[in-house]
Amino acid sequence: MKNTVLRYGIYSAITISILFLLGWLIGKNLSYATQEIIGYTTMIVSLMFVFFGIKQYRDKENNGAVSFGKALIIGMLISLFASLAFGLIDVIYIKYINPNFATEYYTHIVEEMENSLPEAEFKAKLAEIEAQKELFSSPVMNFLLMSATVFIIGFIISLISGLILQRKPIITD
Repeated sequence: MKNTVLRYGIYSAITISILFLLGWLIGKNLSYATQEIIGYTTMIVSLMFVFFGIKQYRDKENNGAVSFGKALIIGMLISLFASLAFGLIDVIYIKYINPNFATEYYTHIVEEMENSLPEAEFKAKLAEIEAQKELFSSPVMNFLLMSATVFIIGFIISLISGLILQRKPIITD
């Protein structure tokens, strides 16, 4: 199991890193909404290695059987690789590649809210995001938030993969 988790976890981490960089290079002039779609697509594509890792373990290492619990553990461990890689690359991006990202994104959100919300609601939302602004400009917070986002998606994919791939051992006499 350790070799499967390590191999597919590394595949997932490399994939999420490469797709993040490609998304950054291609998406520089795209809207934030489009960039967000690219980001979530990147997460889901890289987490497909959860399914393939569980299947590899079941078919090649465990005689065609895997319990739901074991499949979930394998999937979560593979997801951990991707989540740590994404958190790290996001911090590198915000700290070194685009240090103005938080300010630019904040300005965009404020403009969007100002154009779409009534004044009273706008002021309330503005006060809310203003209180959170410093928290989300922290590299540690960015790492935790991005890692948790990928890990939660990985958990969902692990659940689905575990349900699909679980198989009891065949008992022969």
